[in-house]
Amino acid sequence: MTTYTNLPAILLLEDGTVYYGKAAGKIGTTTGEICFNTGMTGYQEIFTDPSYFGQIMVSTNAHIGNYGISDYEEESAKIQIAGLVCKNYNITPSRKMSSKSIQNYFEEENLVGISDIDTRSLVRHIRDKGAMNAIISSEILDIEELKTRLKEVPSMEGLELSSKVSTKEAYYYGDENSEYRIAVLDLGIKKNILRNFGNRDVYVKVFPAKTTFAEMEEWKPAGYFVSNGPGDPSAMPYALETVKDIIASEKPMFGICLGHQLLALANGIGTEKMFNGHRGINHPVKNIITGQCEITSQNHGFGIIAADVEKSDKVEITHRNLNDNTIEGIRVKGKKAFSVQYHPEASPGPHDSVYLFDNFIDTIR
Repeated sequence: MTTYTNLPAILLLEDGTVYYGKAAGKIGTTTGEICFNTGMTGYQEIFTDPSYFGQIMVSTNAHIGNYGISDYEEESAKIQIAGLVCKNYNITPSRKMSSKSIQNYFEEENLVGISDIDTRSLVRHIRDKGAMNAIISSEILDIEELKTRLKEVPSMEGLELSSKVSTKEAYYYGDENSEYRIAVLDLGIKKNILRNFGNRDVYVKVFPAKTTFAEMEEWKPAGYFVSNGPGDPSAMPYALETVKDIIASEKPMFGICLGHQLLALANGIGTEKMFNGHRGINHPVKNIITGQCEITSQNHGFGIIAADVEKSDKVEITHRNLNDNTIEGIRVKGKKAFSVQYHPEASPGPHDSVYLFDNFIDTIR
C-alpha cells in the first residue's frame, strides 16, 4: 500500500471549485457529500460515527491528529466517513494514552484525505453554496478525469444508507438481570448510546435495521429506542413502518437524530434536506417544556419541516434550536413517544442533555 509521503492531492467540488493540497492517509481516490464539523475536539468520534457514512468531512479546527488515536474513543467498529479534509495533519501524537498515529489509523482503515488547504475558505464556500458532492484524489491529478468520476456520485437526497451500517446480527448489551429490557433498532447506533443505557441498569437487545416490530416484540421489551444513522429518512419505508407499529403498541419510544425524523414521518410530518445541516458540539437548544437551554452535539443533514409540526394535531414541539429556530425535539400527544434531533449521549464537555435517557426510563417505569 502506498502511504503518506507529502504527495500532492486535489479536492474537487461538484460546482467545479478546486483546492490543491497534500495527501493524508492512504493514497487513492474517494467521493462523497462534503460537509464540515465545528468541533475543536473529538475527531475520532466523528470519524467513526455511522451517521457520517458516505460523507467527506471538513474539520474547521486547524489541527487534526495531534492527540493520536485511542480505541476507547471509537463510536463504531471502523471509520465511517468517506474522506477527510483538514488544514494541519499531525502524524506524531502527543498523548500518552494514544495507541497509534492518525496516519497509521488511516492506512489500516484505507481512508483517503487531503491536508494543507485553506479550510476557512472552503467552509465559507460550502456555507454560501450549500452541501454538495466532492472528490479527493492523490493518485489522479487530471481535473477533467476527476470531473467525470464526480458526475457518477449519487446525491445524498433519496439515498438509503442505514442498512449498510447497521448490525447484521442481533446482539445484547448490559446485564441480563437488569430490571428493564429495551429493544434498539440499529440504524447506525453509536457506542455511547449503549453505554448510557448500561449505566442506567438497562438490558438492551440491538436489532438490525430491517427488523420488524413483530420480531422485536417477541423479546418482550418494556420500551423501544430508534437510533441515529445516515441517509435520507424518506427513503426508509421499512423503518417507517416499524416506528408506526411501535407507536401503535402504546409502549414507550425514544428516538435520536434519524429516529427523530422517522417519528415525525410516522405522524405525517415531512422531512427535508438542509442547506448545510448541523454538525458540531456547541449548538444551543431550548427545552420549551422547562424553559432551560442546553449546549448540544449535533450531526445531521436532514431535518423535519417546521411548518408541518406547527400545524400538526398529533405532536407538540419540545425543543428548538436557538441559532436557526429549527425543531430539535417533539413528543406525540397521548403517547409515550418522544425524540430529539441532537445527540444527548455525546457529552463533548457539557452533559446538559443526558437527562433525556432518564426521562425515557421514567416513562417506562
